[in-house]
Amino acid sequence: MTDLLDIDLKAVVSEQPDPVLFATVSGAHLYGFPSRDSDVDLRGVHLLPAAELVGLREPEETRTRMWDRDGVEMDLVTHDLRKFVRLMLRRNGYVLEQLLSPLVVHTTDAHRELAALAPGVLTRHHAHHYQGFANTQWRLFEKTGELKPLLYTFRVLLTGIHLMRSGEVQADLRALLGETGAPVYLPDLIAAKAEREHGAADVRHARVEGDVERLRILLDEAQGLSALPEAPSAYEALHAFVVRVRLES
Repeated sequence: MTDLLDIDLKAVVSEQPDPVLFATVSGAHLYGFPSRDSDVDLRGVHLLPAAELVGLREPEETRTRMWDRDGVEMDLVTHDLRKFVRLMLRRNGYVLEQLLSPLVVHTTDAHRELAALAPGVLTRHHAHHYQGFANTQWRLFEKTGELKPLLYTFRVLLTGIHLMRSGEVQADLRALLGETGAPVYLPDLIAAKAEREHGAADVRHARVEGDVERLRILLDEAQGLSALPEAPSAYEALHAFVVRVRLES
């Protein structure tokens, strides 16, 4: 599998045109099932100058780039701070996983402060994000029969269940194997994924379909019983944070 230590990811960050508040590794490396030829998904936040946001031109709030670096496919996506925080407030589990990823390439005081504010955006409605993501990946699995979307389906359902039960964002499937309802064959699927990025899933469709449906039901039940609030509590704190960081820049 792609060894992150063999790639100068800090150099990638330093090449960006605007200051980067944080950059982390997402994708299969974060989810606990990278393969030998997995690309490296870098996600983060850049900080546009204030003049870019108050003029007539539309600011470049999201930057996306894919390229090959030393034989490794790189996928870099960064959002301006304001857009990223708005995404955080829209029950978007994906950006929270990026913000809280333990695979940190670049960090700042602002990154740490933003991560500390993250619990204030968690709500029981984040379950809808994970149900929707799982549905998309399941349809892809049914269309292709590939292992990758099947693992994504299980990963997002278990992440959602864990979040509803504990209030913790845990994106690594390996750390979720002990979660109630996790199929016993997941370690074998993870091991198979390590050998090939794209390949057929050696599973009985009826069995995995039943397990996915059971996890969907568990996620609905966990949402109903969750102690998470109905709405974010950190809006004002995040607004003040965005204004202060922008002006200080």
